[in-house]
Formats: sequence, C-alpha cells, structure tokens
Amino acid sequence: MGREGWSRVLSATGENRERSLQKFMTETLTQLGQMVGLPASPEVAVLETFDNPHPDRQYLVRFVAPEFTSLCPLTGQPDFAHLVLDYVPDQRLVESKSLKLFLGSFRNHGAFHENCTLMIAKRLEEAMNPTWLRLGGYWYPRGGLPIDVFYQSGEPPAGVWVPDQGVAPYRGRG
Repeated sequence: MGREGWSRVLSATGENRERSLQKFMTETLTQLGQMVGLPASPEVAVLETFDNPHPDRQYLVRFVAPEFTSLCPLTGQPDFAHLVLDYVPDQRLVESKSLKLFLGSFRNHGAFHENCTLMIAKRLEEAMNPTWLRLGGYWYPRGGLPIDVFYQSGEPPAGVWVPDQGVAPYRGRG
C-alpha cells in the first residue's frame, strides 16, 4: 500500500478509519500487532518502514532508548547505553516496533561501543534514506571510563528545530 493507501487511512473516519488502518498494517508491516520474538542478531533483524504521510514538510522524529544493551566482544560482559536517535524523514519513516526489536537484537551481540553505534546509524540510513540523521550513543562506564559515540549524516536541514539531546555528561547519568 503506497502513499494513496496511507492517504485513505488518514482521511477515513470512525470504523472506516479503523478498517483502513488494519488493512494498511497487515499489507505493509509484518511485525506490528504480531507476536514476534527478538531477532537472533542485528544482521537478521528487519527494520520496517512506511510511507511518510507528510513528505511536503520537514520535521524531526526522535526515539530514545535509555536501556540499550550489547556485549563486550572480548569479555562477554554487558554494556549499557542511552541512545538518542533524531532524524528528518524523506519518503520513509521507521516503524517503532521493528526499531525496538532491532535494538533489542544487540543484547547478545558482541561489538565495541563505536561499532554498535555506527551499525545502528548505517542500518537506519539504508532502511529509510532520511534527509538527515543523528545518533548519540551515551555509554555507561565499565572500568571507570564512559565512551560517548556520536554520528551525524551532515548538517541539519535549515529551518528544522533540532533540540539538544538532553543527556548530561556522565555523573551517574542521573
């Protein structure tokens, strides 16, 4: 279902809107509204996208994952981060359940902080081709040293409000 299908969902009212939304979900998205297990790895996780209902406007979308977890590739010990994803969509938006499952797939994935952060940004860029994307990975310390990893695809578009990510420098992150 393309843009015209999404337009039908938005313009429908009452019970028709509910049916249109259900049809849109079942024809377009395979994970939303379904019992889906956590993917075994980030490589097999599916990031689903859908048509941007407002491609004529530039606006910012933010997702925050304050309990992101991965594994140290050398020790197998858990690493924790507070991720803040900001993006300005072009034609596609990422579906939030698929994003949660993708991020959850890192729980048993061994990679250094820098690699995890950049893997996430690259997969999101490949899936959505956003106008602009920024990812802040605020990693909690192990061994007394926090590592924060930041990625930005370029300059933010003119006229788009880009708020501060709101994560304080490490002082217990509280």
